[in-house]
Amino acid sequence: MKTLPSLRDMQLEGRPVFMRVDFNVPVEDGKITSDARIRAALPSIKHALGAGARLALASHFGRPKGKRNKEFSLEAVGNRLSELLGKDVVFAEDCVGDGVTGLVRDARPGSVMLLENLRFHAQEEDNDAEFSKKLAAPFEVYVNDAFGASHRAHASIVGMTHFMKQKCAGFLLEAEVKALGKMLEGAEKPFVAVVGGAKVADKLGVLKALIQRVDVLCIGGAMAYTFLKARGVEVGSSKWEGDKLRDATEVMKRAKDRDVRVLLPVDHVVAEVFDENAKATVVADEDIPEGSMGLDIGPETRKLYADVIDDAKTVFWNGPMGVFEWDKFAKGTNAIAEAVAASDAYTVVGGGDSVAAIEKAGVESRIKHISTGGGASLELLELGTLPGIDALLGKG
Repeated sequence: MKTLPSLRDMQLEGRPVFMRVDFNVPVEDGKITSDARIRAALPSIKHALGAGARLALASHFGRPKGKRNKEFSLEAVGNRLSELLGKDVVFAEDCVGDGVTGLVRDARPGSVMLLENLRFHAQEEDNDAEFSKKLAAPFEVYVNDAFGASHRAHASIVGMTHFMKQKCAGFLLEAEVKALGKMLEGAEKPFVAVVGGAKVADKLGVLKALIQRVDVLCIGGAMAYTFLKARGVEVGSSKWEGDKLRDATEVMKRAKDRDVRVLLPVDHVVAEVFDENAKATVVADEDIPEGSMGLDIGPETRKLYADVIDDAKTVFWNGPMGVFEWDKFAKGTNAIAEAVAASDAYTVVGGGDSVAAIEKAGVESRIKHISTGGGASLELLELGTLPGIDALLGKG
């Protein structure tokens, strides 16, 4: 993978700088429940401010569908950022227009502002050229530090780079590309991938990419039942995708042709209904009886997967092993989290629910790299690049 132009090499003093960040944080009842994404951007923000930039930060937040909606305002995010930085953050009521131009013009070196939600404009997701030009107009330097959004060909990720003479990657994007790049090029063997989640459809591309590189592929979550069904195993009333049986079979055939071991659950934690309070029962067999649904991997599967992880030199994990939000069905996911954390291998957790599982298990400090972007990390592993990366390399 080519080296990206870096923020550390940019002359920023006194210059207006547009930094695309990912502040799409979880919020409940108007309160931020996790500021992890804000904290992840702090190294780049602090570097730019220390170098004397007149810094403007831009992000999307939620899905306002191209309309101004107070529910999706970034103002609360700006308040939290101010607390984390220990300095004032000017909040702009829009992301384009005369108001933004005036704020940028009057900003002092070392100051920071946060622009309002990019997605209040439908043109952002359309990658509209005119909107991209308006976004770029007040600025001299473009920085992409939004890895979690870099698989989207949107105006703030791709379009506006065409109107910026200087563009570079922030420290977070650099770190993500470096960490995931090790999965793509020269990963130390044995290389083990653990992939879970609800749907084969969501992971099919990355599964096909991974079997070109890994030695062992461990599959869990609801998607495992589609693979088991394709093998002729009884899955009871478990959720499986009839239209993906052929794809599952093809993945397993390709893996066999490449001498890649595909491991599927050999036992299960099941319930008769999909309910947090349902009685959890262990089925000590790969077949699930009629009337029961698999909601987690069983104890033998946990041990099987943990042993494989223990022998690995490189580990990639994306997706829970069961309904980990419910304690009765979280043991499989927790076991994988503990196994990955205990491993001496180079370990990467690929965003999304896996990060929540790692945090819930309290082992995040023992993982080599935790990605801030689930969809972006999977697409990078599948395709070897992202629209946001190509844009910085002049290919967007």
